[in-house]
Amino acid sequence: MWTFGKKLTVGFALSFGLLLLIGLLSYRGVDALTNTSYQVTRTHQALSHIAALLSAMKDAETGQRGYVLTGDDTYLEPYRTAQADLPRVLAELRPMIRDNPAQQTRLNQAAIMIENLLTLHKERIEARKNGGDEAAIRQIKTGEGKRRMDELRVVIDQMTQEETDVLRERARDVEATATGVRAAIGWGTAAGLALVLVAGFVLNRALSGQVGAAVRHVQRSAAELQAAANQQAAGARETATSMTEISTTISELLATSRQIADSAQRVVQIAEQTAGFARGGEGTLQAARDTIGAMRRQIDQVVSHMLDLGQKSQRIGVVLDLVSELAEQTNILAINATIEATVAGDAGRRFGVVADEIRKLADRMTASTKEIRLQIDDVRGAVNTTVMATETGSKAVDASARQFDEVASTFARIAGLVLTSTDAAREIELSTKQQATAVEQLNIALSNTAQASRETEASSGQTSQTATELAQTSRQLLSLVQAQAA
Repeated sequence: MWTFGKKLTVGFALSFGLLLLIGLLSYRGVDALTNTSYQVTRTHQALSHIAALLSAMKDAETGQRGYVLTGDDTYLEPYRTAQADLPRVLAELRPMIRDNPAQQTRLNQAAIMIENLLTLHKERIEARKNGGDEAAIRQIKTGEGKRRMDELRVVIDQMTQEETDVLRERARDVEATATGVRAAIGWGTAAGLALVLVAGFVLNRALSGQVGAAVRHVQRSAAELQAAANQQAAGARETATSMTEISTTISELLATSRQIADSAQRVVQIAEQTAGFARGGEGTLQAARDTIGAMRRQIDQVVSHMLDLGQKSQRIGVVLDLVSELAEQTNILAINATIEATVAGDAGRRFGVVADEIRKLADRMTASTKEIRLQIDDVRGAVNTTVMATETGSKAVDASARQFDEVASTFARIAGLVLTSTDAAREIELSTKQQATAVEQLNIALSNTAQASRETEASSGQTSQTATELAQTSRQLLSLVQAQAA
């Protein structure tokens, strides 16, 4: 559907597009004029430099001729100036004609001719200095200088004519471009004015029709809005009354919820105390169980030491057996030695004394071995008695540990039951608090709803008044549009 906004947008878009097209054409034309003007300026500069070449060569020729005739060095000043200026003019002229190959060729020819002429002038000046005026005049009379100067003038004239033709062509381009720009601006302006007039007429008709229909629709809507506002005001009064009654009931429910929450909190506190006592008893039992475990480990160590002591006593008994056997053999050897010493007589008397001492030592060793064996046997008996006693104590400790484990398990079950009760009480407390919070929020929401209902009732009156003013404004707008259409 073509709304008024869309039509207005299309009209402005067409105007903008036309202005943009005119601007682009104008910019393109101005750019072309600028480029052409730059080329014209460069052509004028090229003509100026070409004329400067010819003028410098004339000055050089005049200077060398004056010096040849008079021999005065002051006449060489134009010659020296031309010698200095000609390379600069040639260097500046080359970029100006770089887009014209024919001109570049002519410029190269002219540069060679200029160099030859300057060389010829230099030779005549040297001839005047060295051979006098007659030698120099003879060179001038040959006509070589005039011939070369005429050839240079021909090339310079060709270059001048070429640049003049290019200048005329570029002048025609400037005129054609300017004509195109003027035409684009003129026809574009006329088309823009025509488009604005047509768009204004079309938009005026569209505005009259659409605004008139919209105004009539607004009048009908204003009447419906006023009726709806009256109904809304009545409904808002009823809603406010109902919300007040519901708010009273919610307040009573909130008080009950708070009482339940307080009771649940007390239950949680008692359950937490019970759980603390259970954890304390469990800790005490754990400490006792650790003590019994330490006792069991100590008893095991005692048993291990006793068993090790028994094994060592057995090894000592074996060693004593070896010592006893050694003592008996020593005693036998001592007796044999005594007998041999007696048979030997005086020669073996001292040996007999030694053998007797050895026998006595063997007897004492045998007696000591027997005494140690008796003590070792006593140690073995004590070890066996200690091992039996420690085994009995170990069994008693194991029985106590099992009893402590049963008691600890009972405390753990009690703590678990108390924890379950605590969690349940906390859930009850949390649910009750959440319910109380929800009830408070509901009470606030109901209060806000009642307030909103009262505000709705007030705004309904304002809406009714606004609908009346809107209907009056729409009638004024309709009369204004119809008057413009007429």
